[in-house]
This record gives sequence, structure tokens and C-alpha cells, in this order.
Amino acid sequence: MLQGGYQSVLEARSREEFRSEVIRFAQKLDFQTVSAITVVDHTLAETEFITIDNCPDGYAEVMHAPEFGRRDPVMQHCKRNSMPIVWDRQTYARHGASDIWESQAQFGYSTGICLALHLPEGRHFVLGVDRDQPLPSDSGQLTRMVADLQLFAVHAVDTALRVLLPEEKVTESPRLTPRELECLHWTMEGKTAWEVGAILSITERTAVLHINNAMHKLACSNKHQAVLKALRLGLIR
Repeated sequence: MLQGGYQSVLEARSREEFRSEVIRFAQKLDFQTVSAITVVDHTLAETEFITIDNCPDGYAEVMHAPEFGRRDPVMQHCKRNSMPIVWDRQTYARHGASDIWESQAQFGYSTGICLALHLPEGRHFVLGVDRDQPLPSDSGQLTRMVADLQLFAVHAVDTALRVLLPEEKVTESPRLTPRELECLHWTMEGKTAWEVGAILSITERTAVLHINNAMHKLACSNKHQAVLKALRLGLIR
């Protein structure tokens, strides 16, 4: 995936532009369908799902039944984990859910890759790509596919929150200290926490503390998301 592909999803300004970038990414990886789901937990009993996809006609009516969601091993994995799952027919068979696989396979959902990013404040982002052909048998090629999906998700989540959530739900630009901004800047340049500490004449532990504080203020779950959000907000350059 070219770096420009990641940059373009960051620059999407509307729901339709975001949808186009997500579909373009999936097709570059040779997947026919894609779903990007932004999840907001308002309360324990109220959860909002905002979905961007290109699913075929009739798929939603069949697959969005509540009983399928509770039994789908891919969705259950993503609810509890941040590690991607590579799935196929055997994944569903192992969990006693072959009937779900049969139902979705008729729409071209035979195998795929899915992952979830679990963010602060009860927000989650699920990204999955699917196709009707087997995934590559070469482990190196499959690993690159998974890595591309993970990197794209890190870029896409900020845009999803920005263009899909109502304006009042978007957190205002946070106030970061000069040292937190410096640590993010050097992280953006590819420096490790140890290297950041050496550059700024602070300990590695202190550098990690500043980066973690910045992540918390920016409501991000890792330093890469924090760097991207700080860039978009104009906090670092």
C-alpha cells in the first residue's frame, strides 16, 4: 500500500469520501467487500453502531439478526481483542457456527481479516475485509496483508470519529504541555522512547510518561494514533 493511500483517508472530509477511501483500500488488497464500524458505548445498555461498507444487496437483512451477532466468532473475537483475526470456514466450524458461515458465503463472504481498535471513552473501531477466494498460502504475503490492514486502521479511525460522529460528541482540541509535544514530535520522526529521552536529556521512563499523558489527553490507545491526531489538530508539524 502506498503511503499516499494512508494520507488520503486522513484527508477525507465527508462520510462519502471516507467510504470511497475505505473501499479503495480493500480493493487494492484484492478484497471485494469491506466494513468499517464505529462503535460508541453510551451506557452499559446503549451502544451506537455507525457502519460504512459496500455489502451486496440482501446481505444486511440476512446477517444482522441478533442471534448471528452473538454467535459470530469473528465479532466475538473483536469485542475482546485488538489482535487481528484471519478467518475462514474452519473458524466458524470450530465454534459451532457453520450455519453463519454458510449464510454469509452465499454473498461472497468466505474468508477475510478483521481487527478492532479499542479506544478510551467507550469508543471502538472495527475494520474487516472479505472475499470469496482463499487467502494467500504464502505466510509472508498474508503477514503483509494483515500489517497493511492494521496500519490503515490506525489512519482511518481518526477520520471515522471526525466525519461520522455528531459534532457535539467530538472532544475539543486538548492542551498538551511543551514537553509532551516534543515527545510526540520525535516519536513522529521514528524515535524510540529511549532515543527521545536521549535527545531531550530526560530518562526513558520520563519520555514514556509524557507520551502516555499525550495519548490520554488525545483519547488515543497507542502512540501512533496520538501522533496522527496531533498532526491533524495542528499540534505538531
